[in-house]
Amino acid sequence: MKEKRRCPWVPNTNPLYIAYHDTEWGVPVYDDVVLFEFLVLESAQAGLSWLTVLKKREEYRKAFKNFNPRVVARFTDKDIERLLQNPGIIRNRAKIVAAINNAQRFLEIQKEFGSFSNYMWGFVKNVPIHHHIKTKKDYPTTIREAEVWAADLKKRGFRFFGPTICYAHMQAVGMVHDHSVDCFKYKGGYKHK
Repeated sequence: MKEKRRCPWVPNTNPLYIAYHDTEWGVPVYDDVVLFEFLVLESAQAGLSWLTVLKKREEYRKAFKNFNPRVVARFTDKDIERLLQNPGIIRNRAKIVAAINNAQRFLEIQKEFGSFSNYMWGFVKNVPIHHHIKTKKDYPTTIREAEVWAADLKKRGFRFFGPTICYAHMQAVGMVHDHSVDCFKYKGGYKHK
């Protein structure tokens, strides 16, 4: 049986990475709870590998109350201290505080735009950007749309969400189609609603 070809960033020996690539990465997401989950996880990743975050994802789900932004937005200093004692997540005070702050900003955007999804997808005019990736070196670290969006998020008070993290988020939630041309997910791997 022929092995599936995947994007060059996927280590074919890691089942967690393979499952993430094959079932989630690049699939357009419109559900605000899932989008908030990726916001928390992407900002936690700053300076770390995505694999580190993936390994801690289930514990993050418990610690951050199934990524309910309304609940996280009400976290107190006591919750921050509780999270700092949790070895199952990345115990960085600034990132934990940023997640709570970002939940509050997330709710403000929901109120203004009807959903975070409406706001977010507007930065790509509701159509995924399609790149023609052949090798690992073809992946940009950011794109203009990510820079524009990151600047708007910063203006709205978001933390730990600069252009590079913003671009990684856009790739993860399908705003950008970055499966390599030889990846089995490249052609018809996902559809935009």
